[in-house]
Amino acid sequence: MPASTTDTLTQWINDHAHPLTTADPDSALTDLSPLRHMVGDARLVVLGVSLRDTHELAGVSHRILRFLVEELGFRSLAIEGDDATSTLLDEYVVTGTGDPGALLANARPFLRTWELLDAVDWVRGHNQGHPADAVRIVHPAGGRAVSTQDSLADIERLLAENVIRWHGQTGHKIVYWGGIGHTANSLTRTISPSTPPAVHRSAGSYLRESFGSGHLSVGLTFHHGSTSYDIPAPPAEFAEATLDAAGPDAFLLDLRDPDPAEVRTWLDRPTMTRLIGPSYDPDDNAAYHLSGDSLAEWFDVIVHWREVTPARYR
Repeated sequence: MPASTTDTLTQWINDHAHPLTTADPDSALTDLSPLRHMVGDARLVVLGVSLRDTHELAGVSHRILRFLVEELGFRSLAIEGDDATSTLLDEYVVTGTGDPGALLANARPFLRTWELLDAVDWVRGHNQGHPADAVRIVHPAGGRAVSTQDSLADIERLLAENVIRWHGQTGHKIVYWGGIGHTANSLTRTISPSTPPAVHRSAGSYLRESFGSGHLSVGLTFHHGSTSYDIPAPPAEFAEATLDAAGPDAFLLDLRDPDPAEVRTWLDRPTMTRLIGPSYDPDDNAAYHLSGDSLAEWFDVIVHWREVTPARYR
């Protein structure tokens, strides 16, 4: 990009970024207060994480969950990735029946973290204090559970259908906590690496179609750090490189804010963001990405964290 455009982007991000002070789920939520305006009348807030097993992105997701429940009346949590486990977790948070640690220990690998267990236990604690106004865990009540045997296209559709059905049954405002490849609002998103690249309509696009302006898509991104492997800085063409060149170490950014033409052009042009799953090769860092659309199409709000550290596996 020309230096003048880079300068404009940097200035815009600096002017509009809302600093986040901590990833500690038990901390005060004051720094999240800008979310109140960003969420507005949304009935579904989708948290799409570019890497599921980091301490910081999991911690800030938990904090956002707390804010939405405590301040804005959200009453259901969809934990993407294991429908059978979600059914049993719902029973636990409502009645106290079952062992959430054992349930998550037998769930898919990226769910076997202390960070997620802390969030589930927080929901249970909230419900003990508010038994007549419980927070529920979304599961496919009356629908079909997602299976690893399903095609990727079917998985995207089923993920969305189960949330849409739950909303219809409960009327709850819902927090959806999942992976960025599923949650980004896109009809043609491309997941790499894959041979050939996997191009499918995302669950996020079905959710946007159903909820309309009542759907808020939040992308949780990071610049560098580590999990079970070291993750270097992203290539310059990745959105995270631009986000990280400005702003504080961690921040909220509403992509729908008024902006100069250069910023609108950057937000609307095709881009790439990190997308790191269970397998990753640091020597082929650029290969692991989401592409096919623009940042503004995928997300309404960005939560960006400069450096991440490993989640605590159980």
